[in-house]
Amino acid sequence: MQIISTSSAPAAIGPYSQAISAGDFLFVSGQTGLLPSSGEVPGNTIEIQAEQCCRNVRAILDANGMTFENVVKTTCFLVDMADFAAFNAVYEKHFVSKPARSCVAVRELPKKLLCEIEVIAVKA
Repeated sequence: MQIISTSSAPAAIGPYSQAISAGDFLFVSGQTGLLPSSGEVPGNTIEIQAEQCCRNVRAILDANGMTFENVVKTTCFLVDMADFAAFNAVYEKHFVSKPARSCVAVRELPKKLLCEIEVIAVKA
């Protein structure tokens, strides 16, 4: 196993890694809409935060020589299911290969964030 870390995605805010590479698999910890440079929230809409989530996921995939095409499973967390359609509109622009997905509502995310995406990717 190898810890994957990149300054192009927000640093972990707890006792975990941005991602772990294990064999052909990459397990990416949940990525929120925090800006990598400052750790700040870029905006208060689901669209802005979901876009930044996807950018952060992409940065970690890039650090391991992968793309969104390598993603086989995602788990998405939304604070408000009323944001489901708007979240999907952003998500589908990035995850065009349509990996398996779970999407659940959560009570709260750190820093009052609106969404989070974790992924499992495999080298093709």
